[in-house]
Amino acid sequence: MQLSPTKFYLLITLLLIISFESFSQNYIAANYKEEELYAGIDVGSKGVKLSIIKMGKNASVTGSFVAVKDTSINTDFISFTPETFHATLYSIKNLYNYAKQTYKIAPDKIFTVVSSGIKGQAEKENKSDRVVALSDSLRILLNEPKRIIPVIGAIDEARLSHLGIVPESRRYNTFLIDIGSGNTKGGYFKNGNTKELKLFMLNWGTKTISNATEKRLADDKSITNYKKQLNRVLAGDPNNEIVYAVNESGAYNMNDNFAFSGGIAWAVATLLYPELADNSVVPLKFDDLVALNEKLATNFSAITPATVANTVKDKTINKQAVEEEVARVQKVFDQKALMAGTSLLLNIVRQFEGTQEKKNFFLVKNGQVGWISAYVTQSVNSKL
Repeated sequence: MQLSPTKFYLLITLLLIISFESFSQNYIAANYKEEELYAGIDVGSKGVKLSIIKMGKNASVTGSFVAVKDTSINTDFISFTPETFHATLYSIKNLYNYAKQTYKIAPDKIFTVVSSGIKGQAEKENKSDRVVALSDSLRILLNEPKRIIPVIGAIDEARLSHLGIVPESRRYNTFLIDIGSGNTKGGYFKNGNTKELKLFMLNWGTKTISNATEKRLADDKSITNYKKQLNRVLAGDPNNEIVYAVNESGAYNMNDNFAFSGGIAWAVATLLYPELADNSVVPLKFDDLVALNEKLATNFSAITPATVANTVKDKTINKQAVEEEVARVQKVFDQKALMAGTSLLLNIVRQFEGTQEKKNFFLVKNGQVGWISAYVTQSVNSKL
């Protein structure tokens, strides 16, 4: 008897449950009141992210929250292989247990969501059944048959990102662009209405750009050839989409500030401005981004943790902390992934830099908790 893909994954999940062991918890949670804490687990293109937030006192009115903890596990679910499927499934389980056991968060306060990057790529490759199988398998693994695991669309994710990342004082003059692993999405609110987002959408992200480049390398895996093929990839469909999306957005006249979030924004901010290590949002200079993009391909040794830390002249800055953060960046992104993400960011910024009116650019380093935190806030408020 031949099983459908969905039933196959469910069968394997049931077999693996028998041998599954939850990872041990070594972290002692801070002294928060349990009733104030909520968790969001986001299944993205590159991996699974956990955000633990503390709801503000007036959350039902303002939607305010404080990020308590965020962490992620890289699983590459977007490749849709059996190995990455199960790595993703059990990473969700581990993070779910982490929130439940360490922070004592009740299951009904732990929200699980599949991001738009997964949705778009699965539809493109005709593998939406993998997403369905992941949700069904998770319900079995958690023994929660009624758990809701929505697959969020790009426009909803972009709207929530804006609400979760951009402060209210700049909400209506800021264009937010979140560069994810599987896609890039963002936009701005028109006419002072947070339900009316002008969407900016690209079917390209750090991982999809990198994957497309890797397919062109053939036998020559050198950085020189990677850079050549990366430029060719970016000059094709991604560039066409960027130009169209920027022009169609009408953002030139409507926004003074352009903020970039996502893993690559955090990485670039850490490498370019280590002296601003404690700042969650840092200003970005176009020329600095151009220089970093070139350095990644031609002088990668110049961005080792120790080298970056030594560029900090302010003696009040903890250089060891800077080294650790740069090391964390390079653990998440290898050289090629940094090149892919930074080049994509540069190509987008270049479109806005070329306008006559001078714009302000910012990098948001903690944006990974943005949209999922806003989703949790919205979900909680809907129950109040």
